[in-house]
Amino acid sequence: MLIKLIERLKREGKIANQKVGIIQIEELLKEAVSDLNEAKKICHIADRATYLLAYMAMLKAGRALMFLKGYRPTDGAQHKTVVEMTSAILGDKYRDLVDHFETMRRKRNKMTYEAGAVLSRSEAQRAFSDAISLTQGILIVVKSQNPQLELSFDLEVK
Repeated sequence: MLIKLIERLKREGKIANQKVGIIQIEELLKEAVSDLNEAKKICHIADRATYLLAYMAMLKAGRALMFLKGYRPTDGAQHKTVVEMTSAILGDKYRDLVDHFETMRRKRNKMTYEAGAVLSRSEAQRAFSDAISLTQGILIVVKSQNPQLELSFDLEVK
C-alpha cells in the first residue's frame, strides 16, 4: 500500500524525495512536543488554541515521519499529503488516530478559512489526547530506526 501511494503521490507531484538528517527530524519532533506542552497549559481555558496546537503537533510529527522515509510534501495540499503518508506509513495500528488527524485537518481548514466554525470543549480535549498518542507513536517509529534519538515526553489530558 505504501509503495503504491508513494508512486501515485510522486506522479501527481505531491511528494518528492528528500534526504533529511536525523537532526532535522528531531527538531520537528521537538516542535511537536513543544506544541503539546503549550496546549497542556491552556487546554482548560482556550479550546480553539488547544485544538490548533494539537493539530500542528500532529502535522509536524507527520512531516518528521515523511522525512524519516525520505520524502517531503511539495504541492498546495501539503497537509492532506502528510495525513495520507502518515496513514500509509503507520498502518492499521494507528488507523483511528490518523482518521481523526484527517478530521482535524478538515476542521482546521473550516476554522481558518470560514467564519462561524463551531468547536466544542470535548473536540479540543480529544484532539489534544489524540495528538499526544499519535506523536508518541511516531516517536516510537523514529526511535526504532534511529536508536540514538533521545527525545521523549510524557503528557496526558487532565
